[in-house]
Amino acid sequence: MKRSRLKNVVVMAALATVLGAPSNRSGAAQTETRVSIGVTETMDTFNPYGDSVALMYSVWCQVLGCLGTYDFDQGQYVGLVVEKWEVKDPNTWLFHVRKGSKFHDGTPVTAHDIVHSMGRTRNDPQSKQRQNISAVARERALNDYTVQVTTKLPTAPLLDYLFDRIIVTSKAIYDKYGPDVADRQYPFGAGPYKFRELMPGHRLVIGKDRSHPMWKQYPQAPDEIVFRNMREPEQRVTALLNNEIQIAQFVPPHLRQRVEQSPRHKIVKFHSAEIMFLAMMPKVKPWDNKLVRQAVAYAIDRDTIMKTILRGEASRLDGPIGEGQYGFDASLQPKYTYNPEKARELLKQAGYPNGVDVELQTPVGRYTLDKQISEAMIPMLNAAGFRAKLLTPEWATLWANVQVGKVPFYYLGRGGVVDPSLALSQYFETGGSPRIGFSNPKVDELLSQERQTFDAAKRKKILAQAMSVITEEAPAHFLWRHQLLFGLAKNVDYRPLPSERIFGWNMKVR
Repeated sequence: MKRSRLKNVVVMAALATVLGAPSNRSGAAQTETRVSIGVTETMDTFNPYGDSVALMYSVWCQVLGCLGTYDFDQGQYVGLVVEKWEVKDPNTWLFHVRKGSKFHDGTPVTAHDIVHSMGRTRNDPQSKQRQNISAVARERALNDYTVQVTTKLPTAPLLDYLFDRIIVTSKAIYDKYGPDVADRQYPFGAGPYKFRELMPGHRLVIGKDRSHPMWKQYPQAPDEIVFRNMREPEQRVTALLNNEIQIAQFVPPHLRQRVEQSPRHKIVKFHSAEIMFLAMMPKVKPWDNKLVRQAVAYAIDRDTIMKTILRGEASRLDGPIGEGQYGFDASLQPKYTYNPEKARELLKQAGYPNGVDVELQTPVGRYTLDKQISEAMIPMLNAAGFRAKLLTPEWATLWANVQVGKVPFYYLGRGGVVDPSLALSQYFETGGSPRIGFSNPKVDELLSQERQTFDAAKRKKILAQAMSVITEEAPAHFLWRHQLLFGLAKNVDYRPLPSERIFGWNMKVR
C-alpha cells in the first residue's frame, strides 16, 4: 500500500521508540555518541532488496545482518551471521549459522531465515540483487543451523557472490505480515544496529542494539549513525566544517586544503576498489560497432584528467581491474593510449568519416568530480571525430535507467571489486545485468571456466584471458580507480574500506 512521505516519517518516528531509540534526544537520561555522515548514494526504499548500491548493502548488513564480509586486513572473508563454511564438492557448499544469533525481537536466526532471504533476493518483484544469487541453483536448510547451497556449476568465487550482499531478514515476520508491512514496520534484524528512521532521498538513521555481543569488542563505536544525502561536494565540506556532520564522503582534491586547514578536522585517504569506466551499449548504434567503441578508448586522455582534475588522486586502469585486486595482470593486452588520430581513423573504418552524434550521460555528485570529468571528456571526444553532447540527469533517474538498460553511453563506477568474477559476469556475460547488454561467446566460455576452476593459479590465468577479450571488445573503456578522500572531525577515527562499505564498528568516537 502506498503512503505519503509524511506518513512514512511519522510511522518511522513511532517505530524508533519501539526499536529502542532514546525518547529523550537531549541526552538528559543517557548521552549518546552520534556520527552524521554526508553520503552521495540513494536511500530511497524500505525494501532491503530494492537497490544495489554499496551504501545500502552496508546499512542493511549492519542492521538486518549479512552472511559475512571481506576483511581487508586479514585478506580473507570472515563470517557474520554464519560462523563457518565448507565446500563438500565443487557444486555443494555448507554454511553453518552462528548459534546464539538473534533478531532484534529476540527470536533466533536459523538456517530457514537464510534460505528465505536467498529466495527473496531471487524472487522479490522489487529485487535489484538477482545477480548475487545467479550462480545458485537451490538452497535448503539441512537443519536449524546448516544451509546447503547447490550451485548451477562449480563456482570457486561463490563467497564474493554471497558475502556483503545476501541480506538476512526474518522469515517469521515476512510470513506474518507480508513484505510491505514487514519492511516498513518490523525491520527486525540480527545486526549490531537497529533501524530508526528513513526519510527517502534525505536521511537514514540507525542506532546500537546495546545487547549485541559485537559491542564488547568495539565499545567506542557510535551509538547512532545518521546518513544524510548530500550530493554536492561543497555542501558536504561546508557541513563538515560547520560541524553539522562528522564524516564527509568523497572530498574532491580541490577542497582538500579547506579541510586540512581546519584545526577541528582531518583528511583520510584510501584507494577505492571501485572501477570507473565509460559504458557503451552494443545493442544501440553506433556502439554496435567495436571500432567505434575502441575509438572512445583512444580519444580519452586519462593521464591528463588524473593529473589536472583529480590532482593525482587516482590510479590508472589498463583493463577491468588494477593492482591489488584478485587476478590483476600488469601485462594484460591490449593497452589503449591517448591517440585522437587513431580514434578518427577507426571512426572512418567504422563508416563514420564525417563523425557521429553521441550523448554521454553522467551522474552529478555521485562520484568524485564526476560532472567535471565528463565535461572534460566532451572536447576530447569531439577532437577525435565524435559530436558529443553531455547529459546530466538526476542520479536516481540515471541509476534507474542504467539498471534496466536504457542508457547507451554513460560514465559510472562498479564498487566492491575484490575478486572481479561477479562484476565481470554482471556487466559482460550473456544474460547478466542489462546495464550494458554485452554478449560474446568467448567471454561467456572463459567466465564459466574460471568459476569452475578452484586452482588459484589456473583461475587467475583464465580470468586474465577473459579480461583481455573484454578490453579488446571494449563494451566499456576502463579509466581509473580513485584515491578517495574522506573528511573527518578530529574526535572521530575512521578508516574507509576499499569496498566503500560503511560499518559503524570501524568507527571510534573519542
